Formats: sequence, C-alpha cells, structure tokens
Amino acid sequence: MARQLQVESAEFVSAALARFDAGSRHDVRALVKHFLATLVQQAPGRSVEVRVPPYSAVQCIPGVRHTRGTPPAVVELDADTFLSLARGSLGWDEAVAQGLVRASGERADLSPWLPLSG
Repeated sequence: MARQLQVESAEFVSAALARFDAGSRHDVRALVKHFLATLVQQAPGRSVEVRVPPYSAVQCIPGVRHTRGTPPAVVELDADTFLSLARGSLGWDEAVAQGLVRASGERADLSPWLPLSG
C-alpha cells in the first residue's frame, strides 16, 4: 500500500535527514512526502499543483481552485531539488535560474513558503 502524505515527527525527520546527508537514498520518499504535507499545511489551497515525480503531487496555495484537467499553475521538480528548497539549502530563484524547477502559472512561485518549517 502506498504511503499517505503526513507530517512526520521531528525525531523521524531529523534522523532521516541525517541519513540522507550521509548519502543514504532510503528515506527520500518519506522526506518528500513529509515536506509536501508540510507545504499543504502551511499553504492550504488548490491553485498550484506541486509535482515531485515519482513520489507524489499535491495541490496547495490559496487562489483559484480547479477541479478538472491541468491546474492553473504547476510546479514540477525532482526530489533532490525539492528537498534542498524545503530545507533552505537552495533558494527558489537560484533553482529556477539553474533550470531545476519547471513552473508555470501566475501563482507558481513557491518562494514565500520556502524553506519549510517542520
């Protein structure tokens, strides 16, 4: 069964980040899902779809809500970039300038919510 999005405990995140920083890829899925859940919690809404393939996608950010088809704004990025942005080791503008983020739509700038706390 697929792991659902949930904000993990501080102890879990700290241990998973320590293993990740040591080169382990084992916790990437759990960390991505934790930080996506945190993003949804801190920026509730449905105007932007944030995709981190193959791990998960969420809708967040207040604004125009969509119900079918492609949302009005989409952000897609790989797991390493997302985790770097979430932790604050990479800035939004830097990631966009390096082509690490594909963002479209008027609310596709996640910089007001980054880095993520939690």
